[in-house]
Formats: sequence, C-alpha cells, structure tokens
Amino acid sequence: MGDQFYGVDRVQTGVRIEKRLLKVLKAFAEYNDLTLGDLLEGIVLHAFDGKCPFSQESLGRIRELKKFYGLELDSGASHLLKEATVRSARPRKSHA
Repeated sequence: MGDQFYGVDRVQTGVRIEKRLLKVLKAFAEYNDLTLGDLLEGIVLHAFDGKCPFSQESLGRIRELKKFYGLELDSGASHLLKEATVRSARPRKSHA
C-alpha cells in the first residue's frame, strides 16, 4: 500500500503548556526532524485511537530528555497541574 496524504486546514493557536514539558517536546521533535505541530498532531491522533505513539526506542529518548530538562511529571499529574505563580497585570509607568 502506498503513502496516502490528507489535505488539512491548519490554524495558528496559542496554548499554555508546562515549560519543561514543552522543552522535551521541542527537543524530541527536533531529534526526529519534525515540527512541534506535526509531533503534537501525531501524539493526539494516536491517543484518540487508544494507541501509544512511541516505540520503545523513542520512549527511551524521551526518558533521557525528561531527565536532562528536569521534567519529573508523568501521566498521574495530568489533572493536578496548577500555576506556580499567578501573573497579575502590572500598571504601566507613565512618562510624565
């Protein structure tokens, strides 16, 4: 069976994500010569089908990257994450 390609309509989005998690994702995407968006699409499509998106070799690389970037979170933390600090809007200084 040959490769089949699907036309998609991609949109730019601004999402907030844990800093170290993003570093691991970016590094893993770079290692595999993928864009971050392509990696995320693949992960989500596999998850929607109930499949693991990673080979054992990839999982090993991810463990290395998590250690390097100090990411100790795992799936058990997924619904327990809270902002460490609340960012407040600072009033701008006037130049009077």
